[in-house]
Amino acid sequence: MSGTTRIWSPVDYSKDGKQVDCLRLPISTDTSAYGWIPIPIIVLKNGDGPTAVLIAGTHGDEYEGQVALMRLSRQLQLHDLRGRVIMLPSLNFPAVRAGRRVSPIDEGNLNRVYPGHAHGTATEMIAHYVTEVLLPMADLVVDLHSGGRSLDYVPCALVRGGKTLSENRKLHDLLDVFGVPFAEFTDGTGGGGNTTLPAAAAQLGVPVITAELGGAATLRRAGSDLAEQGVLRLLKHLGMLPSCEVPAPGPVRLMNGDNMDLFLYADSDGIFEPMVDIGDEVDEGQLAGLLHSIEAPHSPPTEIVFVRRGMVAFKRHLALTVRGDCLCGLLEDVEPSPDIRR
Repeated sequence: MSGTTRIWSPVDYSKDGKQVDCLRLPISTDTSAYGWIPIPIIVLKNGDGPTAVLIAGTHGDEYEGQVALMRLSRQLQLHDLRGRVIMLPSLNFPAVRAGRRVSPIDEGNLNRVYPGHAHGTATEMIAHYVTEVLLPMADLVVDLHSGGRSLDYVPCALVRGGKTLSENRKLHDLLDVFGVPFAEFTDGTGGGGNTTLPAAAAQLGVPVITAELGGAATLRRAGSDLAEQGVLRLLKHLGMLPSCEVPAPGPVRLMNGDNMDLFLYADSDGIFEPMVDIGDEVDEGQLAGLLHSIEAPHSPPTEIVFVRRGMVAFKRHLALTVRGDCLCGLLEDVEPSPDIRR
């Protein structure tokens, strides 16, 4: 990561008021030599106070968070706010417009290229802008996801563990306030490791709440409602919306998903027939699903079994499967460390 961002915008982050515009992502093509792609942005600022950066559309086929931020962009009133809210409902706009997980411009997965590059691909430029411009302003980032077209997720939230006792306590409090049913402290195992937004934010000590709110490339109202209410609770918790009325959060079950034994993968091609649903409690040795060979339809299907006990956090939504596809993932209960208890 080096150099000044190439993305520009008329938005003035230091200015009080409500600004609705876009970031300009430069692009040069056969039909537009000096063009740019819009990334919609809404900024509300009312005096001094914390800054919350709210993001959705990191992956274009994940819709609950996008709609939740669209609603919030219309709902939030400047006179109720103390501080600054920056909303990007479709951060990877090329992927959102295409309805794809990755960008159709460069096949980039935005949550696998952080901290990005100022003079890199389109996706790397977006990651660099977030890292260099938005994160240094932020007191909190909320990054809203779901499973996209390939996965279906139980509503849950995850945070990357902090560097200090005080950071971990703060993260634990934020998870409780956000209020989705299941929460996880993670080191990135099974995901993007050090190439994600939370990893970049951790280098600056900025807390990030990442939420998974549904999946299957559809829109579940329950997931978008959870996102909307959770964000409002967080803003109120930070003192940014002191008069906001929002339902109290439900209980949050702290879990772990960092062991690779909690993930099941296909070892051959076929059609996956799941035998469990998200949210199910399963035991070691229990049947997770059957993998039917399309090349040898007369052969018995391969049985996929869990090697640990836990709760089904996500499962593959697409039936057609190739070797290496992730079929299922578990979360397991953990006792919160005394270091992160309030």
